[in-house]
Amino acid sequence: MTQIRLEPGHRAPAFNLPDQDGNKLRLSSFKGRRVMVFFYPKANTGGCTTQACGLRDIADQIGDTQILGISPDAPSAQAKWDTKHGLGFPLLSDPDHAVADKYGVWGPKKLYGKEYEGIIRSAFLIGSNGKIEHAWYKISPKATPEALLAALEAA
Repeated sequence: MTQIRLEPGHRAPAFNLPDQDGNKLRLSSFKGRRVMVFFYPKANTGGCTTQACGLRDIADQIGDTQILGISPDAPSAQAKWDTKHGLGFPLLSDPDHAVADKYGVWGPKKLYGKEYEGIIRSAFLIGSNGKIEHAWYKISPKATPEALLAALEAA
C-alpha cells in the first residue's frame, strides 16, 4: 500500500470520531477556525503526555486555534488521561485507524527490534478553509508545541 502524504494546500481529510466524553466530533464543526490535529500512539505514556501537556501549556497563546488529539485509544482511556493531566481539549478515538490512514500516519514502526503497525507521531495545522497549512510527520513530542507557535507566528 502506498503511504499517503499530505502536504500544504491539500484538503484535510474529514472525520467524525468520538471524544473522551463519547460525543462525536467532526472536523467540519470547526470551519472558519484553524485546527491543530495531532496523532499520538497511546494515551498516558511518556512521550504522548509530554506532547499533550506541551500543547495544553500553550493553549492560551494560540488564539482561537482548536487543538484535537487522535489515537487508537478508547474514549474511557482518553478521559482518564485528560482528567489526570487537565488537558482541556478533545481527544478523539480512532480504534480502527481509519482516520490515521487518511492522514498517512499509520504505518510500520520498530520497538526493541520488533516491527509492528502503529501511529507515526505527526501533527497538522489545518487552516480556516479546511486545507493543510503545515504537516509535521514524525514530529517529536517536545517539538509539537514549538512548531505550532512558530507556524501561527509566521502566518
